[in-house]
Amino acid sequence: MSIRPWLMDAIGAWVAWLACWLLVHPRNPWQVLDWPNERSLHDRPVPRTGGLAIFCGAVVAAFGLKWEVARGGLIMAGAILAVALLSWYDDRKGLSPRLRLAVHVVAALAVAIAAIRLPVIWLPGVAITLGTPLTVLVTTLFLVWWINLYNFMDGMDGFAGGMAVFGFGALAALGYRAHDPAFAGIAAAVASAAFGFTAANFPPARLFMGDMGATVLGFAAGIMILDGSARGDFPLWAGLTVFSPFLVDATVTLLKRVARGERLTAAHRGHYYQRLVRAGLSHRRTVLGEYALMAVCGLSAYGAAGAPVPVQWAIIAALAVLYGALAALVWWWEGHEQISSKDAR
Repeated sequence: MSIRPWLMDAIGAWVAWLACWLLVHPRNPWQVLDWPNERSLHDRPVPRTGGLAIFCGAVVAAFGLKWEVARGGLIMAGAILAVALLSWYDDRKGLSPRLRLAVHVVAALAVAIAAIRLPVIWLPGVAITLGTPLTVLVTTLFLVWWINLYNFMDGMDGFAGGMAVFGFGALAALGYRAHDPAFAGIAAAVASAAFGFTAANFPPARLFMGDMGATVLGFAAGIMILDGSARGDFPLWAGLTVFSPFLVDATVTLLKRVARGERLTAAHRGHYYQRLVRAGLSHRRTVLGEYALMAVCGLSAYGAAGAPVPVQWAIIAALAVLYGALAALVWWWEGHEQISSKDAR
């Protein structure tokens, strides 16, 4: 592969960083402030238009790819653009959850019908083939969940941006390993743009990515997990593992809220990373710990992608044990802090 895409990735990261600097400037006419609420971990208003910086950086970085790479992805690009424009307007003016969800469903359905298919290998040694109607339904639901999952998890400085750097970076590495420079190049372009943004979003954040950044990154992650798996670059479970720090937290937290009968549209601070910060761990230490987990998951997926089936299952089991241990650690930390607070009083 030529050096030009790597150079464009570097330029894309710089463009994203420069766009962040411009968006933070108080005279920026597009600036929209994110005011703290009951869900927030920040205590001061912060601009939330960083998604535009990620979008610009990724587009610039993608210029390093050959024209043939983008020719077959017009449907996916159009759907992502529609979600981006809707979310940009939502960041500025606000839209009803029903309208947002309707657009998400239409965009995901368009991709499911015209541009993507489910992979055959879902788990190590487990091949599943679905009929066309069921494939379209499952793909649509999968993509809608990823659009909103990423948005749910965008609640701590440096977190969602870091997940994009590690997640799309790992997908790029898996693509290069599979000798698929087209897929790898797109993933690297997104990772580089996210890296430029994260420089401005690392604690204490000067800029948030907003709904535009979170929904577009989630949509892109869902599409690339399915597409890379369907192309045979990696098994589906490996693509999910790369983003499992978000997938596991969001899914487990949602199921717990459903079990408690909570209103799902209400703001909350029940995610594991939010609980750690509320228990007294600093934003920076929490996000650095999450980065370590992201690195472990990315390396595990990369190492297991071409391994024998028993090794793949062993890695899945090890990751399940790791997540169980981390959940127990969060629970212990909360109890420890509560005891310490009572002793201090």
